Amino acid sequence: MSKGEYFIVDAQQCAALFRLGRDVEAGIAMTELLGALQSVIDQAAPAVQQQWVVVLGPMLECQESQNWLALADYLEYELVQVLTDGLSI
Repeated sequence: MSKGEYFIVDAQQCAALFRLGRDVEAGIAMTELLGALQSVIDQAAPAVQQQWVVVLGPMLECQESQNWLALADYLEYELVQVLTDGLSI
């Protein structure tokens, strides 16, 4: 399994935690995931970095407003799409 595939699995697991109402555990997992992803995204092509910014903003807004279901959707669908497209998985 490639590093990008691990990120996808982590994003999907984090989304599942948010959907189960385990927001504290999911929040910690998301922080770890986004921190690890940031270093990879920093080395990616500019187009991938732009996609990251487009997805990251709404994700953080969802977290701030405690909209866990929308955040789970961003993690499971939008972020996974960025990773799939941008990291050549």
